[in-house]
Amino acid sequence: MEQWMDVGIIGGGPAGLNAALVLGRARKSAVVIDEGRPRNRVTGETHGFLTRDGIAPGEFRRIAMEQMQAYPSIAFVSDAATAVTGTDGDFRIETAGGSSYRCKKLLFAVGMRDLPLDIDGLADVYGRSAFVCPYCDGWELRDRKLVLIVKGARALHSAKTLSGWTNDITILTDGPDEWTDGQREELKRHRVTVFDSPIRRIESADGMVERVILRDGTAVPCAGIFFAPKLAAGSELPKSLGCRVTEAGTVVADAFGKTSVPGAYAAGDAATELYQAVVAASLGSLAGVGINTELLAEAWEREA
Repeated sequence: MEQWMDVGIIGGGPAGLNAALVLGRARKSAVVIDEGRPRNRVTGETHGFLTRDGIAPGEFRRIAMEQMQAYPSIAFVSDAATAVTGTDGDFRIETAGGSSYRCKKLLFAVGMRDLPLDIDGLADVYGRSAFVCPYCDGWELRDRKLVLIVKGARALHSAKTLSGWTNDITILTDGPDEWTDGQREELKRHRVTVFDSPIRRIESADGMVERVILRDGTAVPCAGIFFAPKLAAGSELPKSLGCRVTEAGTVVADAFGKTSVPGAYAAGDAATELYQAVVAASLGSLAGVGINTELLAEAWEREA
């Protein structure tokens, strides 16, 4: 039997949960559908979130779910959304478990997913001593010898950013660097060592990186790694509904999460390339406000 809700939320990370909190407090009914495989499950701690700095992702979710019990209009379903159809005012969500939900508004809060790591040994250290965001994990590796795996135009930006945490940076381009002579000279002036030999493997013990071995035999000792992951959209459902998306797979949305499809919203990593838990939560909150405002306006007009 189909269940009717004011809002269907696909994705139960910080964005989806914070949107549900706003909607629950606004006395709206919502179902949060989440399969329980967040991208940050590889790491032991979440950082940069005031009052929750250093919390384990699983513990963050446990506390959120506990607090959400105060709002009985919010339901949680452990399942994967597989199809979304309909239009504003009457959307239908189908799940892998065979359930079906109808809702007035939709919120896509499924973020990005990591594509397979193509460097031997990187999976062993990802989330332990290899990370993607210095703002999230740079403090724990401050003043250490760090490796930055990057090439092309973003290398200078990445090196400048990482320099806020250490002045001992080695760049590994894993092949041709794709830089201009001016960029190479700038890195040299800032005493950034560069190796362009392809990476053979990363050696580690208990998840802690010890050295990176290059194909030419060079061993680069280090205490941590930062790298740019290869990402794909966590869900193709926004695109299948007709939402406009960028080449990177990010859903195009306004400040309150409204997409190009009437009644459909997006928040969190699905709608930004600033991949931080606190940013995702804030966008979820704004989307919750946007959705509630639209529902209230529609009800107001009906009752006139």
